[in-house]
Amino acid sequence: MQLTGAQIVVECLKEQKVDTVFGYPGGTILNVYDALYQHKEEITHILTSHEQGAAHAADGYARATGKVGVCLATSGPGATNLVTGIATAYMDSVPMVAITCNVNLPLLGKDSFQEVDIAGVTMPITKHGYIVKDITILAETIRKAFKIAKSGRPGPVLVDITKDVTANVCEYEWVEPKEEPEAKQYTEADVEKALELIQAAQKPYIYVGGGAVISGAAQEVTAFAKKLDAPVCDTLMGKGAFDGHDALYTGMIGMHGTKTSNFGVSECDLLIALGARFSDRVVGNPQKFASNAKVLHIDVDAAEINKNIRTDASIVGDLKEILTVLNERMKQGEHTQWLRHIQEMKEKYPLNYDASVLSCPYVIEELDRITKGDAIVTTDVGQHQMWAAQYYKYSKPRTFLSSGGLGTMGYGLGACIGAKMGRQDKLCVNIAGDGCFRMNMNELATASRYHIPVIQIVINNHVLGMVRQWQTLFYGQRYSQTILNDKVDFCKVAEGLGCEAIRVTTKEEVAPAIEKAIAYNGPVLIECVIPEDDKVFPMVPAGAPISEAFDETDMKEMDA
Repeated sequence: MQLTGAQIVVECLKEQKVDTVFGYPGGTILNVYDALYQHKEEITHILTSHEQGAAHAADGYARATGKVGVCLATSGPGATNLVTGIATAYMDSVPMVAITCNVNLPLLGKDSFQEVDIAGVTMPITKHGYIVKDITILAETIRKAFKIAKSGRPGPVLVDITKDVTANVCEYEWVEPKEEPEAKQYTEADVEKALELIQAAQKPYIYVGGGAVISGAAQEVTAFAKKLDAPVCDTLMGKGAFDGHDALYTGMIGMHGTKTSNFGVSECDLLIALGARFSDRVVGNPQKFASNAKVLHIDVDAAEINKNIRTDASIVGDLKEILTVLNERMKQGEHTQWLRHIQEMKEKYPLNYDASVLSCPYVIEELDRITKGDAIVTTDVGQHQMWAAQYYKYSKPRTFLSSGGLGTMGYGLGACIGAKMGRQDKLCVNIAGDGCFRMNMNELATASRYHIPVIQIVINNHVLGMVRQWQTLFYGQRYSQTILNDKVDFCKVAEGLGCEAIRVTTKEEVAPAIEKAIAYNGPVLIECVIPEDDKVFPMVPAGAPISEAFDETDMKEMDA
């Protein structure tokens, strides 16, 4: 059938079973929006307050569902406003297709109104980018974009379309997407070497990254840990791939990981990395990381092997598939003495905080208790992010959504809206600091416009908490531009944007506020006012070995 380019875009979205898109219209993308208008019963469009919010919402939708997220923007500033969200998705391997439209083909390269080479701008932060100047390749290009976004190590793909292509007409034929098995990259020798290391280990440790979530390997990871009989730590991105309540679980590893995980990995004789990339926030000093251990690295991306940490063995491929093979062929392990030692460390080094005053950890623990650990939690970036990772017990994958690699302040609210649109059966809560919340709080207007029942918790300490923590510990308490103690009233802002608002200043008010917000079934802001100098512990200074993790008790002993 003969269709315009804009109609072909919409039909291709329908081919890919896209049910929700996030975006903001403008001049060059008007034809696409006109076509969307004709299909509003099949594809829900969420008009965000800002294009960055659209990108984060598409990201949150993708992380929560495992499907490809889609965002739309017009040319020039509309497209460049997507950049931070695209980079966030790229760093965390999130499948996303960003569709932008550009000026007419004869106007390209002439500094035309709202013209930007968005494919060039986003080249370093996408898996692939396309500029479509010919309508006859439009459908094929969009299909390729979706395939690339979700194959192998997922990530964002940009499709930029000139406006005249969206207006032109050509023949279109529906094509049903086909799931094609990906080529096997590993060999029998790789598996044999891994099994050899596993069999020889006396003190193995499992380090779970975001790849375990992406590959849907939670069951296989659990079976692997039980069969190996080994302790398990995770990264920020790996939350929920292994049950946080399990006796083998020791908490997060790295800069704000538990002492047990950091010390345990430093003592182990075999470290098994499952879908992890050995980020600097995990490794600390690479020369001293897991220095007593052989390293077995399993990852879908060959480029990650030996990139940050030298390995003794590796298997490249889909984690779910590889663990299935290993689980079938491994002998049942028994490491009773090692696990007893790890358990003693868990008892000796528990996470703790000042329980006498209202604090973020207390809020997180109450949220965990009231929701029974069954909410989708999104976060912004900073102290509250680390507390949310430490004190909420994630038992299922795709329930903790956070900007890990890029560390994007302002990520959480858009992501929470996207997550709720993708998983309407789940309670979705965003936890933000007051500094982060200022960046994209306009997305409360999006939540209220569509009456999307998200809960926004603002941890308000009137400072940029994480930066202030560094200034306190490493910059002689010189608080340069980190004090936010001004006249902004977040509750009034929320009410002005059409949401309910609750202010909490005591511990006793926390549970009733959360329960009221859940019962309201609409967008609610809860502002929790906490002391300005609360700190996230344990902590490892940047570049230091993770074996040097310290907490407040250690600081007091050093001062004494």
